[in-house]
Amino acid sequence: MAVVLGIVLLAAPATAQTAPAQTIWRLLDYIAVDYPEAVADGKIASASEYAEMQEFSATASKLIGELPASSARGGLQGQATNLQRIITAKAPPQAVATAARGLAADLIKTYPVPLAPTSAPDVARGKILYAQHCASCHGVSGQGDGPQARGLNPPPIAFADRERARERSIFALYQVIEQGLDGTSMVSFAELPAQDRWALAFYAGSFAYPESGAANGKALWDADADLRKRLDLGKLVGTTPAAFAAEVGDDKAQQLMAYLRHHPEATVTAATGTLALARNRLDEALAAYGRGDSKAATDLALSAYLDGFEPVEAVLSARDNALMIRIEGAMGDLRAAIAKGEPVQAVKARVATLDGLFADAETALAPSEASATSSFLAAFTILAREGLEALLIVVAMIAFLSKADRRDMLPYVHGGWVAALVAGAATWAAATWIIEISGASRELTEGFGGVFAALVLLWVGIWMHGKSNADAWQRYIREKLSRALNRRSAWFLFLLAFLVVYREVFETILFYAAIWGQGNGGAVIAGAFTAILLLAVIAFVMMRYSRTLPIGKFFAYSSALIAVLAVVLIGKGSAALQEAGYLSVTPWPGFPRVELLGIYPTRETIIAQLVMTALLVLGFFWNQRTNKLGEVAA
Repeated sequence: MAVVLGIVLLAAPATAQTAPAQTIWRLLDYIAVDYPEAVADGKIASASEYAEMQEFSATASKLIGELPASSARGGLQGQATNLQRIITAKAPPQAVATAARGLAADLIKTYPVPLAPTSAPDVARGKILYAQHCASCHGVSGQGDGPQARGLNPPPIAFADRERARERSIFALYQVIEQGLDGTSMVSFAELPAQDRWALAFYAGSFAYPESGAANGKALWDADADLRKRLDLGKLVGTTPAAFAAEVGDDKAQQLMAYLRHHPEATVTAATGTLALARNRLDEALAAYGRGDSKAATDLALSAYLDGFEPVEAVLSARDNALMIRIEGAMGDLRAAIAKGEPVQAVKARVATLDGLFADAETALAPSEASATSSFLAAFTILAREGLEALLIVVAMIAFLSKADRRDMLPYVHGGWVAALVAGAATWAAATWIIEISGASRELTEGFGGVFAALVLLWVGIWMHGKSNADAWQRYIREKLSRALNRRSAWFLFLLAFLVVYREVFETILFYAAIWGQGNGGAVIAGAFTAILLLAVIAFVMMRYSRTLPIGKFFAYSSALIAVLAVVLIGKGSAALQEAGYLSVTPWPGFPRVELLGIYPTRETIIAQLVMTALLVLGFFWNQRTNKLGEVAA
């Protein structure tokens, strides 16, 4: 079989797009795998196999010399020459495999080729593809005994052969699936989409590691945060089981391979996926800053937050809110440091600090840290917190219309918040099945929605405060109320109810989607229903109490509540715009952070709240002055 494989590798590749580096990599992989069939105990075990090993190594050396010029190419040629030398000396298989693997790894570092799928392959899809394209020769159970295997020379590979599988990575299987093997019945499957080829490679690579051992492997994986940090999808694809066993031990490697080759999605958790992206973006930002490209550094640092950290923010907040706040603050400080032009070493120290915080986050986000209690508390806290702001505004609107005896306007308010819930459900469906809502989209929705709602509430709060005087309210009823609350006002109430509710529903849905993905669905549902019950009780108490209040006190209390909410929303909206990169960040170290009140330790958010507070104070002062003048005139 090795003879035929050698002929294939020396022939033209099956697809025109195959890079020379990929061909060299495949040559080196086959040397590492097949050399034991050529040499044993320092003697030639098979003359034909040994000749192929010499030819493979010579061809690899030649092809390396033809690669594009690079400062590392000389070193690669030296390694290739050494590989030829030890093969000629009939060195032990382990020494040859180590040399071939080392050269292959260095080759890919210098001449990168796609070594891993863009997302976790669907192994169930791979099983279907295997039955369609492979089982007739390789057998249903991967033993190489399919009905069409008889008479084939060389015979189909037995994927279930543990010894051979130990030396073959998923990437090597993918290469054969993509390229095919000329001179054999193994054809190229390059016409399949890349993700299907990866799925097929994972399924073929799982036969030697039955799923019966996956349970123990999962337990090992969940319990070892350091391993989860080191072994991402790319390393899983490129690492041979033998190399992995040398690192963690044979028994542990066998169990982990049984789990990870059947469940590659386990390596693409929130921590190892998006936080790895955040790390890469920060490294790129640091490199750009070192080159003097501050704009690129700023954009990359922002991407580290929006694309890397923001997707796991919800779950991390539920499990370790203090850590989430430290990371969010450190990322804001980093962007501010780049904007101020701090020395490169200072920026590098900030990136190193974030790297350590990300390591803590990976531990907190580990599957083993998920529990029914944490899921319940997260679901309850998020809905109660986000729902309360919207509830207070909507209830105040309903109570106002009831007090004003304008119940004919209530359908518009109810229509607004119901429409927001429907739109929220549509957003959830779209985010689940149609599109991916980016971190930037989320922050912009929260930011502009919060700022707009705060400006509307500024007007509403001042207006309601002006009617807190009973005589002023009676004059307003006599003169303007019937004209003021017209159809245009009704649609304004609809829009306000929709906006304040949808803003909170939008954020809650994204938080719930993240928490739901961590399991414990029953606890999440229970937490949501408990929060809904609490909000219903608050709404009932507010409505009942508002009916007993004199009209003056009702407007006084309502205007105070609306004013506080306006200050809170302008703070939260400004912070979201900072996180989206639309507003600069100037940290104020030592200033308290109180998310419930929209207080964040940055100059921009504090100034926004102070300006809002000043406008409200001026508006209230003007109301008092106007009411006094009205009383004198009366």
